[in-house]
Amino acid sequence: MNNMKKYYGLLLAVMILVADVGVTLAQKKGKPLYTFPFGVQAYTFRKSFPKGIAETLDTIKNMGITEIEGGGGNMPPEEFKKLCNDRGISIPSTGTGYEALVKDPLAAATTAKALGATYLMVAWIPHDKGKFNLDNAKKAVEDFNTAGKVLKENGITLCYHTHGFEFQPYEKGTLMDYLITNTNPEYVSFEMDILWTHFGGGDPVALLKKYGNRWKLLHVKDLRKGTPKDLTGGTSQENDVALGTGEIDLPGIIKEAKKIGIKHYFIEDESSKVITQVPQSIAYLKSLKE
Repeated sequence: MNNMKKYYGLLLAVMILVADVGVTLAQKKGKPLYTFPFGVQAYTFRKSFPKGIAETLDTIKNMGITEIEGGGGNMPPEEFKKLCNDRGISIPSTGTGYEALVKDPLAAATTAKALGATYLMVAWIPHDKGKFNLDNAKKAVEDFNTAGKVLKENGITLCYHTHGFEFQPYEKGTLMDYLITNTNPEYVSFEMDILWTHFGGGDPVALLKKYGNRWKLLHVKDLRKGTPKDLTGGTSQENDVALGTGEIDLPGIIKEAKKIGIKHYFIEDESSKVITQVPQSIAYLKSLKE
C-alpha cells in the first residue's frame, strides 16, 4: 500500500511538472491575470473521497490547491475542517440540496459554520427535465429569499449556482434574469458556473458585467469544442476538458470577475481525467497574463 501511495505521489509530481513546463514555454510577458488562491469543487474528487478522505486531501494539497468548496460527506464537519486545516486548505464555501435548504435553513447554516464556510451554494432547482418554467422560478425566488434571510442572520451568504436550464427565454431576457432581479440582494447572491452558463446560451462576461457584485463565487471549467448545447443542464462529464483547451473565453471571464470583486474560484472537473487535467488547468491559470 505504501509503495502504491509513493507511486501515485511521484506520478502526480511528474504530471504537475509537465503541465507547468508546457505552459511556461508559451507564456507571454506581463503581470499575472489570475492572482487568487487555487480552489477546487469537492465533486471533482467524488471518486477518490470514498476511498480515503485524508489521502484525497493530500492529493489536493500536492496539486497546490488551498481552497475547497464542499464537505466531507458523512464525516462530521468539524472533523473534515480539521483535516483540511492540517493541510493548509480552507473551506470558503460548501453546498446543500434545495429541499434540505427549504426544510431547515438553520441546520444548513449550522453545518456551513462548522466547516468554517461563509457561503452556502445550491446547484439545482427542482423542475421537470428540460422544462424549467416561470412557476419554478417564482417558487425558487420565494424559497431563496426566505432561506437566505435565515442564513444571513447566521453569518452565511446563500448563493444559487447556475446550471444552464435557467436560460429559458422570458420577456426581454431569460428566467436567469428573473431569478437575479427578483431575489433580495440582502439575502441571495449567485455563483456562476461558467460551463453551464455558456452551455445554456448565457454570456458569462456579459452577465458578470450586468449583475456585478450579485456574483460572489465562480466555478472555473471548460467545455469541449463543438459540444452541442441545450437547456437541459446536462451533458457528458467527459466534455469537461482542461482549462484553455475548450471553447470558453477564460481570460475574458477572469478579467471581468476580478473587476467586480470575486475572490473565490473553484476548478470543477467532472471528467474521469482529473489527475491529469486539474494540474493542467492550474498551470493554464498561472500562465494567463493581463
